[in-house]
Amino acid sequence: MKFASKSEQVHYIFSHIAKRYDLMNSVLSFSQHKLWRSFANQKISKVLLPGGSAIDVCAGTGDWSIALAEMVGSDGRVVALDFCQEMLDVAAPKFARKGVERQTNLVLGDAMRLPYPDNEFDVATIGFALRNVPGISGALSEMMRVVKPGGMVVSLELSKPTWPPFRALYYFYFYKLLPVLGRFAVGGWEPYRYLPNSLTEFPGQSELANLFASVGMLDVEVYPLTGGIAAVHIGRKPR
Repeated sequence: MKFASKSEQVHYIFSHIAKRYDLMNSVLSFSQHKLWRSFANQKISKVLLPGGSAIDVCAGTGDWSIALAEMVGSDGRVVALDFCQEMLDVAAPKFARKGVERQTNLVLGDAMRLPYPDNEFDVATIGFALRNVPGISGALSEMMRVVKPGGMVVSLELSKPTWPPFRALYYFYFYKLLPVLGRFAVGGWEPYRYLPNSLTEFPGQSELANLFASVGMLDVEVYPLTGGIAAVHIGRKPR
């Protein structure tokens, strides 16, 4: 299938796998994604306090948004933004089950043009989605724009292991075994034709840190996780 743009391709894929996205995340991450998110949340908790505010960009099925909503409590505010309505439709009942619907807003929107004014949120997050945006620097700039001075921008993303033997093993899994597993997990080949390319073309950990700095963020931190399968990148908006 041919697509007119990357956005069209990404929307097609995620609208079709929304109901199985959580399973897909577990397959991709060896079921480590919850631990990775927990690590990121430890860093975020230094800034995001009860009564605070956050925007979860490309929120998908809402797992990270729920964790942020629990941090800010009923007096806080979390925006779960995604450009795929099918993903938000999966997220909505999760918010109700977790009892965080009061402080959480589901918003259909574009990561490249966030529909909020400058200096609106304490924290902006993006999880397993920076690979999918049309322009990484543009998305990071938008996230930085909407956080307050001194606020935090956080990306949790699949990455490229740096130790050669482990990298070779992981790449064998990612490029050879994962498409086969994915075919049975989500019932289609298209997502797993796209995903290896998305990682191949995605910047490495140092390059992504440089992109954080290039859009004006300060105090950029990088935390490789599980041998570099994933990484957390954190930047601060200048005060």
